Amino acid sequence: MRGFEDIFSANRRYVEDFQSSELTGQAARGLAIVTCIDSRIAPLAIMGMQPGDAKIIRNAGARVTEDVLRTLVLATHLLNVSRILVMPHTDCRMASGTESEIHAAIFEKSGVDTRSVEIRTVRDPLKALEVDLDRIRSFPLLAANIEVAGAIFDVSTGALNPI
Repeated sequence: MRGFEDIFSANRRYVEDFQSSELTGQAARGLAIVTCIDSRIAPLAIMGMQPGDAKIIRNAGARVTEDVLRTLVLATHLLNVSRILVMPHTDCRMASGTESEIHAAIFEKSGVDTRSVEIRTVRDPLKALEVDLDRIRSFPLLAANIEVAGAIFDVSTGALNPI
């Protein structure tokens, strides 16, 4: 635990002012956001929301994977989600190379062969977003009448650009 002292120390300070205990697991504003793990993205702040307003689903590249679909099934049936926004971003590492180039970069940096893992790189961000939106819209296990939209977050300006 030595490498985590800063985390637990910060948590002790956080607990002193914690005010979210009244929140439920429901998405108060009916929104689920699928976005990237990039730490430049603060989904709730970008949309003027607060904790409890939306469900945030993150992975590298903001891709709609099987696990994202599984999570959206739960969210749309049990957690008050009626809208889904897929929000990739500019300057994403997943859009900086091909699948084999990313595997090679990992191998070069760490010596670990990751070719057995699908990285899901994004050569054409707009095309990838369209594919992911279609994947959600056509998934039969989501609750009925879900609204689905896509937007690209610009990490240099903070703008959210609808697609």
